[in-house]
Amino acid sequence: MTLSSSPFLPTRALHRSSMPSCMAPCLLALILLLLASLASSAPSGYRAVLTHVDSKGGFTKAELLRRAAHRSRLRTATTTLSGYSTTSSSLETSPRLFSGQAEYLMELAIGTPPVPFIALADTGSDLTWTQCQPCKLCFPQDTPIYDTAASSSFSPVACSSATCLPILSRNCSSMPACRYRYAYGDGAYSTGILGTETITFGSASTSSSAHHGVAFGCGEDNGGASYNSTGTVGLGRGTLSLVAQLGVGKFSYCLTDFFNSSLRSPFLFGTLSDIIASDADAQVQSTPLLQSPQNPSRYFVSLEGISLGDARLPIPNDTFALRADGSGGMIVDSGTIFTALEESAFRVVVSHVASVLGQPVVNATSLDSPCFPAPGGQQQLPAMPDMVLHFAGGADMRLHRDNYMYFSEEDSSFCLTIGGTTPASTSVLGNFQQQNIQMLFDITVGQMSFMPTDCSKL
Repeated sequence: MTLSSSPFLPTRALHRSSMPSCMAPCLLALILLLLASLASSAPSGYRAVLTHVDSKGGFTKAELLRRAAHRSRLRTATTTLSGYSTTSSSLETSPRLFSGQAEYLMELAIGTPPVPFIALADTGSDLTWTQCQPCKLCFPQDTPIYDTAASSSFSPVACSSATCLPILSRNCSSMPACRYRYAYGDGAYSTGILGTETITFGSASTSSSAHHGVAFGCGEDNGGASYNSTGTVGLGRGTLSLVAQLGVGKFSYCLTDFFNSSLRSPFLFGTLSDIIASDADAQVQSTPLLQSPQNPSRYFVSLEGISLGDARLPIPNDTFALRADGSGGMIVDSGTIFTALEESAFRVVVSHVASVLGQPVVNATSLDSPCFPAPGGQQQLPAMPDMVLHFAGGADMRLHRDNYMYFSEEDSSFCLTIGGTTPASTSVLGNFQQQNIQMLFDITVGQMSFMPTDCSKL
């Protein structure tokens, strides 16, 4: 066979006069093809799974609620405070963060070769950190403690590096390494050095699920409740958060039934996080994310009102307004289980729920989640109207009865999974209310979107 008869090369392509005119566009096309191939091989999204911190404890329904309510009170007590800082001028003055309490663990791996990294998922902080060898003081963990000396991908961060600035702002002449100390509002803390590492999502053997050069805290001295974790993954809005470092700009999660510990919840980054309506009746709703200079890592939204059934409750529109001094507003939080409403709004909600039930509230003066006595012999929740949270932009989050109430078998009562906060303090949308709702946070656009979803099928 001659070259001119090749099925792959037309005869005219061999004429010398036509070759110069083809080389430039053909070379450009080849380059574009290679770039497209490289771009398509780079992950544009990552998938992780969440498990509840009490999923392996074998707790009863009553015990799960009691433990969760205790953590919720501790986290709300610090979450609703304003004016916390996330930087420090020295290691002696620790940055004061919100509570280290959290409700869900994210399963990751760290290093090369990868070792398990079971992290508390925290949308209220930025720094990702894990316990490290050599450990001066570490809490017990079920998996081997990560050792920088055993990882070929670890690299320390210099104190003079721009990466170090969100953690520590000081003269670096006396300490070449970037050191940090994070202290949380509930007494938990972590101290160590900042480095960069490879973080792996899903199976540690799948290289395509790994992201290299993630800045993290190597904790050599750590304390506080660990909740079966080895550290924390920061998912806030700051530059050190895992979301920012992945460069994906958005994430979503979908929390499965709180009482079914066998179900795991998906946590999705990047293009995988998009909400896709599988039901013709389902509708994606969106509301703007607000920014608080005092608490820049938090995801604030504008709650404009609450309805119970068809009745709009008499709550002034500015009750949940985010004020210039950082007080007020509402944050959406993955680490707080029960929603907490500003006291005046909380009292209105409790009063109207009591009216629907036809029962008085038991703990009328408390800001804890209230309970109402069940009529004799009744062992389950009665039919209740939906509660609707009205957000800015016309986005309505509809909560079915089981997303805001439960039946307490211990004292035969109907209980709200909503508590109160002191006047003018920050309100919190807790994760019990977010069950089976896919929550999407698009930081690039500045928008939170949501849609009712069977999270076990996502």
